[in-house]
Amino acid sequence: MEPDRVEVMIVRAAAVVSLALAAWGTAGQPGELVRRVSQITRATPWMPVATIPIRFQTFHPQGMVKIGDTFFVSSVDKTRVGGHLFKIDAGGGLVADLALGEGAMFHAGGIDYDGQYIWVPVAEYRPDSHSIVYRVDPQTMKATEVFRFDDHIGAIVHDVDDRTLRGVSWGSRRIYRWALDDNLRVPDTRVKGTGTPNPSHYVDYQDCHYSGGHTMLCGGVTEMRPPSGPPFRLGGIEVVDLVGARPLHQVPMLMWTASGRVMTENPAWFELSASGVRGYFMPEDEHSTIYIYDAPAR
Repeated sequence: MEPDRVEVMIVRAAAVVSLALAAWGTAGQPGELVRRVSQITRATPWMPVATIPIRFQTFHPQGMVKIGDTFFVSSVDKTRVGGHLFKIDAGGGLVADLALGEGAMFHAGGIDYDGQYIWVPVAEYRPDSHSIVYRVDPQTMKATEVFRFDDHIGAIVHDVDDRTLRGVSWGSRRIYRWALDDNLRVPDTRVKGTGTPNPSHYVDYQDCHYSGGHTMLCGGVTEMRPPSGPPFRLGGIEVVDLVGARPLHQVPMLMWTASGRVMTENPAWFELSASGVRGYFMPEDEHSTIYIYDAPAR
């Protein structure tokens, strides 16, 4: 690789890490992103900024992180029974497609980025099943298996403040904790984890990201079925305290696509904007679009 190109990549990587630290805050303290998200209410206007049509088949997207101008999206191919981690450029083009999973474990779930690695759970497509958790180098797209676990892990975050992983089960009904060793592996080969019942029943978490100070920011959806008429799907976001496994802030997301898909139905990513919070949403299956919205915050 040319020296100039290496230098540019290092500078860009350092800039991404600096932005992440600003959003997360100092060790043990929630950052600016949590502060701003906690000001969002049901009345907060989300203003459309742009859309990015994705120029390849996306199957069933589940998790998303944004590193610089590049998106990484986990997805489930239910027809061919395979899990994917897509690397997508700013124009919606496919840069790389990493196959993940093994046998019946092909449901790639919600993902997280810690400034160095992307963390991806891949599970059987049913509750109370089995999972593999990987960490992926976003530059090389090389995956390393971290551990296996006897439950469906639908989303995972890396708490960099205490070097633990936190995962949520099918429907986010349980929140698990695993300690990492110096090699970023779970040393106990039995990997039993510590599961805590989730006291929040507002939405089922689809995608979660570490947000500093032992908190995570999750997007999700719930479906309500009346005795007659069509079901209604409501989206929402939550700031979750990882120490107590309880919500700190909950707010519905009253945004839908033209076809009626809830914006937080599949992956969602949030970052700081000039005037508040910027959200990236990818609610559609197969032929997806990334919808970009801004919300003001004081």
